[in-house]
Amino acid sequence: MELASVTVGLPVSDLPRATEWYRRVFDLGEPDLEPAEGVVEFQLGPIWLQLGQQPAERSGAQVITRFGVADAKGERERLIGLGVEVGPLIHVPDAVDYCDFADPDGNVLSLYTELT
Repeated sequence: MELASVTVGLPVSDLPRATEWYRRVFDLGEPDLEPAEGVVEFQLGPIWLQLGQQPAERSGAQVITRFGVADAKGERERLIGLGVEVGPLIHVPDAVDYCDFADPDGNVLSLYTELT
């Protein structure tokens, strides 16, 4: 299988509120696409982040969407400054630094920096 692109879709209960939250947290402009009613998409590097208005109820395992950044520690501090509740920075020697946080609908997100 040769993949051409990847889109990660997250359910959100209030699309305008979620769109503004993601724009603020990820320092984004307007959505790149609105492919259907109740759906917006942002291009984040090599992936597309799709927010779709739908009930954000959970069933089964929790999915964590992880984003690689140059400085997880610095980004964590920036998020805290924005008022986002962020978990501790976890340091795995010779591997990765990462921290987890959630959007207003409980979608778990994570920032990481590879230490290689």
